[in-house]
Amino acid sequence: MVWLKAFIAAFLATLVFHQGVFGLMYLAGMVPAPPFNMEPRGPLGVPAVLSLAFWGGLWGLALWAVVRRMGALGYWGIALVFGAVLPTAVAMLVVFPLKGLDVSASTWVGGGILNGAWGIGTALFMVLMGARRRPVDEI
Repeated sequence: MVWLKAFIAAFLATLVFHQGVFGLMYLAGMVPAPPFNMEPRGPLGVPAVLSLAFWGGLWGLALWAVVRRMGALGYWGIALVFGAVLPTAVAMLVVFPLKGLDVSASTWVGGGILNGAWGIGTALFMVLMGARRRPVDEI
């Protein structure tokens, strides 16, 4: 059950935190496209934002495997760093080139910010859903 919670937490964090920060970046003129892209993506024709949230949910399983037994500082810190580094690296080194998108220092930084927000959001949703309990030594 906790793994389902991890997927749901990360799925929601994609919609709330990742896309929320993306929306702020859009309003600030930092990114050219608005958040919540509803354009169909193949092969199933699902909206792009739901495809992104699905992949965010899968990343959430990996994140949970790493942070689930950590103390508070490690939990929040690793959630931020994991989010900022790993999904961003995969996006910049694999996804962007496959889609013919340019990779630059600004896309790395922007991706790190977006995905770091996702990591913190996933960690927060895990706490809110009761999947994350305080270890005995933190009580």
